[in-house]
Amino acid sequence: MSDDDRDLTIDSATAPRVGVVMGSRSDWDTMQHAVAMLRELGVAFEAKVVSAHRTPDELFRYAETARERGVVAIVAGAGGAAHLPGMLASKTTVPVLGVPVKSSALNGLDSLLSIVQMPAGVPVATFAIGPAGATNAALHAATFVATQDADVAAALQHHRDTQTATVAQTADLADLMGTLG
Repeated sequence: MSDDDRDLTIDSATAPRVGVVMGSRSDWDTMQHAVAMLRELGVAFEAKVVSAHRTPDELFRYAETARERGVVAIVAGAGGAAHLPGMLASKTTVPVLGVPVKSSALNGLDSLLSIVQMPAGVPVATFAIGPAGATNAALHAATFVATQDADVAAALQHHRDTQTATVAQTADLADLMGTLG
């Protein structure tokens, strides 16, 4: 993600329904999975780099204006101390979905614990470390949008049906058993 890509919106004619926020550009490797899922489902989103430590005023502005801009969920990814999701949650009533980003020091465990251990009264829904967490956070955010958008609800159902069909196609392992000898 380049500096020019700090603000990505799926469709400039459509107000974003989901915010995808990351603490730094290095989090893009993980958070691109959230963006890909939102695109697949046709959910209008915006993606931004907003650092809890380096740009706290921007973080506050983003969180405080999210609801009035039509954002119904924020997917926030951060590594290390991972204060971003909690700080966003402290400044908005829009649901915040935290994605721990794998770090070099503790493989993301530090981020997971930082995000999941929020004090009572400042909730952050916390997902798995890395790409799976980013994907699931986007799917969860889409469920909020789907309560008021039939097209997104249909896209979610199609996604689930496709997953089911994929598993059903691979459920019979008889063809693999022949290779065991």
